[in-house]
Amino acid sequence: MSILSGMTGFARTEGVEGDWRWSWEARSVNGKGLDIRLRFPPGFDRLEARARELGKARFVRGNIQASLVLKRDTGPSGLGVDTGRIDALLEAARPYVERGQVQAPTFEAMAALAASLGNDEPATDDTGLDDAVIAGLDAAFDALRTARQDEGRALGTLLDAHIDTVAGLVAQAGDCAAVRLDAIRDRMTAKFAELLAGDLPEERLAQEAAALAVKMDVREELDRLNAHVASARELLAGGSPVGRKLDFLSQEFNREANTLCSKSSDSSLTQIGLELKNTIDQFREQVQNVE
Repeated sequence: MSILSGMTGFARTEGVEGDWRWSWEARSVNGKGLDIRLRFPPGFDRLEARARELGKARFVRGNIQASLVLKRDTGPSGLGVDTGRIDALLEAARPYVERGQVQAPTFEAMAALAASLGNDEPATDDTGLDDAVIAGLDAAFDALRTARQDEGRALGTLLDAHIDTVAGLVAQAGDCAAVRLDAIRDRMTAKFAELLAGDLPEERLAQEAAALAVKMDVREELDRLNAHVASARELLAGGSPVGRKLDFLSQEFNREANTLCSKSSDSSLTQIGLELKNTIDQFREQVQNVE
């Protein structure tokens, strides 16, 4: 089944590999094209190509940001205390303590200092960690795609409703007395009577008649609007990526609605045309969120 997708969403995944804890946060907002921005801790830029391919395999449009955070659990106690670094700091402080330049530091102070210095430099050849991190991003992008599809389902409901409204208004315009053949015929007869009273040349009269026929008859615009309605429904049923096509179609909708209003010499038809324009504007606004 084809699925319509939006472009807004958020996802988070996390995991553990050896003594490393990692987490990914991925978010997406609207965009005209696909823009993937990745943020890695130092030493992990080597994964950018693999990570970017994961995004391209799932998304066609949207501004996507994905950030990786790494923390290392060290120390034999498993409590996240880097005893090796604390020992090194104590040894470095010993000469200053012996000379009386500083007081002997407490273990708590050294532990806090070791934590503030961090210990997040990754190994340069840790294949297991690399694979785990990439698998985490793979899962994050899957979750992000699901979030965008959830938005797409809501968008689909709104867009279907707008198209139904457009179809209803087009039907009303078709039933409007202003576009019936007898009404057009009556108006043209009255106009011809005015023209004939002015003793116009036959060639000029033919030109005026042709111009009036084009201006009064909006059936061609209504036919095109109905065709656009059918195209919109087909595109929505086909699922994403379809945002650009829907945006172009909304412009075509608007063009026909403008022509309908400009040709109208009847207040009821003009009102229908204005309602059409308003609905089409709402449709186009929502289309900007579709992948």
